[in-house]
Amino acid sequence: MSQPTLKVTHEDYGSAGRYVATLPGQDGEAELTWRAGGPGIIVAEHTYAPPAMRGTGAANALAQRLIDDARRQGLLIVPTCSFIRAQFERHPEWADLRAGEV
Repeated sequence: MSQPTLKVTHEDYGSAGRYVATLPGQDGEAELTWRAGGPGIIVAEHTYAPPAMRGTGAANALAQRLIDDARRQGLLIVPTCSFIRAQFERHPEWADLRAGEV
């Protein structure tokens, strides 16, 4: 039996926003919040997955969507969130997207 497909959406409020992951038939949502950190920079502030979604790959899917969007839009990321910081360490191919602290 296959794992249900995660759905990741992006909510942009101008100077802040979030990525949201949901699973069909699952209550709750995982999220990654961000804010603007200056021209061409976003600050990844917080990642959270509710207990029912832990181990499903939801947080990884959020991180990947953040990276994909930043690459497509030419943005740099300040990873203040400990999960995103750890993902940057695990993925040296993302190094070109990492900005210094703001």
